[in-house]
Amino acid sequence: MNDLVAKASIDRRLAEIITPVVEGMGYELVRVRLLGGKTKTVQVMADRPDGRIEVDDCARISTALSATLDVEDPLEDAYTLEVSSPGIDRPLTRLKDFVAWEGYEAKIETTEMIDGRRRFKGVLAGVEDDEVLIEIEEGTVGLKFDWLSDAKLVLTDDLIRDVLRSRKEAGQIDEAQFDEVITELPQEGDADDAGDTKEH
Repeated sequence: MNDLVAKASIDRRLAEIITPVVEGMGYELVRVRLLGGKTKTVQVMADRPDGRIEVDDCARISTALSATLDVEDPLEDAYTLEVSSPGIDRPLTRLKDFVAWEGYEAKIETTEMIDGRRRFKGVLAGVEDDEVLIEIEEGTVGLKFDWLSDAKLVLTDDLIRDVLRSRKEAGQIDEAQFDEVITELPQEGDADDAGDTKEH
């Protein structure tokens, strides 16, 4: 089966090392990528099974993975380890993600052309066997999970509202910690002040 958690062979090698550590700590591995550049970056995305990972969790995972990667030493060159949460517009890397986020808008790319296209944008309609269902303008289409090369949620007002509401209900957001934020729209001729935000 296609695995969007780790696509390239080096990513899969890293995932073999990282997955037992992350799962042993009670988290789930969402995605692993080795990013190039002057200094390579091992980018690890993890989550709690309930989807409520916090900064302290990422720090704990990072500490544990650093120790394991130092011992296993999978990369010859120097690299930076980056552990993060999936974010609101999260990547969808496992079949269960498409079930969990049914009803929300997503972008999906396939490895091969399907009916003349490789990109699909629409509302997730769940999963049927090994197919991801997505409602596009032409109707609902089923894409085999093995065909997918990339998938992520689209940042919409509904998604932001629902995620923030669930975090508030879980006690993750304390409104008392936030100042009131008032955004002033620029007057005509004040283009330089566009998006200026005042906190009171």
